Amino acid sequence: MLYRELGSTGEKVSILGFGTMRLPTVEGVKNQIDKEKANEMLEYGIKNGINYIDTAYPYHGTNFNGEGESERFLGEFLSNGYRDDVFLSTKMPSWTINSKEDMENIFNRQLELLQTDYLDAYMIHSVKQDVWDKLPDLGLFQFLDDLKSSGNVKYVGFSFHDSLDLFLEVIDGYEWDISLTQMNYLDTDYQSGITGLQYSDILGLGNVVMEPLRGGKLSQDIPPDILKTWDKSKIKRSPVEWAFKYLYNMKEVDVVLSGMNTLEQVKENIAIANNSYPNTLNIEEKELIREVAAIYKNKKGNDCNGCGYCMPCPYNVNISDCFKEYNVSLIFDEVESAKHHYKLILDKEKRASNCTDCKKCIRLCTQQINIPDELKKVVKLFGE
Repeated sequence: MLYRELGSTGEKVSILGFGTMRLPTVEGVKNQIDKEKANEMLEYGIKNGINYIDTAYPYHGTNFNGEGESERFLGEFLSNGYRDDVFLSTKMPSWTINSKEDMENIFNRQLELLQTDYLDAYMIHSVKQDVWDKLPDLGLFQFLDDLKSSGNVKYVGFSFHDSLDLFLEVIDGYEWDISLTQMNYLDTDYQSGITGLQYSDILGLGNVVMEPLRGGKLSQDIPPDILKTWDKSKIKRSPVEWAFKYLYNMKEVDVVLSGMNTLEQVKENIAIANNSYPNTLNIEEKELIREVAAIYKNKKGNDCNGCGYCMPCPYNVNISDCFKEYNVSLIFDEVESAKHHYKLILDKEKRASNCTDCKKCIRLCTQQINIPDELKKVVKLFGE
């Protein structure tokens, strides 16, 4: 396993981090974690070098406004002698906070769920403009100072889903230790992008990145022209390996979070991390990655990564699945088969045509998508 120092913290962390947003579930019910499978995955990961574990208050919940099962599950797992083996990070649900008391109550509940008296890192979840306009006035900075001085938290940070300008404002607004941003070879100029990573690195923050496979889109159902492009390389790699090696090759990246949901994925990702070192991509390979990114960018319809933050929709639209089928149809140029699949997997009341343009989903979208406008495109492509 490749290890790096987490910014200026002095902590040695595995380049591959275990994200617990997409743990295996019982019969596909997202708030019922399959404990046997998830235990096996985490145990294998830790025993084979992963020491960075990421979770959040709402993960594996029925929606993102309440308590999920991820923290509870992790607390039970780590209590079996693993707590001291990992760097544990969780997040405060920023969009639900209306007072400093809310911050304190949720934090204490998280310690209880995780069965620990301290966190290695506490992150402000999904910082966007509305969050940044609100939380500092509610006493956020004093709250974070108190957490560190009390010993309940070693390091503080934030996860980010907004523009580069806001990122620079946020990172300069407090003495953060860690930033968590989205990065893969398609997102170099998206949200805070590479510029944000570089600035964070200059300031000595630990750089953790998410969405290395963009919700799996860079690893599943690869279009023939993309596969043909990858095959031009003298060294043969899977699309998953290309995506991870791109990030491991960046000196600014300390940890790459992967939301793994099978033991096979854990094994594959660890094998890649075990054979990845800085500056292992040559000029031709970097150019090949840029070529693949350009092909993808010319295909897709929108930037939805299927995170589900926008759901549940008050009008029952399954936004993530609508966009998944829409983007797949464009990437693979298979409108008729995608249309058939769209109508097969989505009941009528969950289709894009039920959108009323209420716009409640827009502020929740981590990818800054105008969801109602994009749903209209889905309707135009697939019909009412």
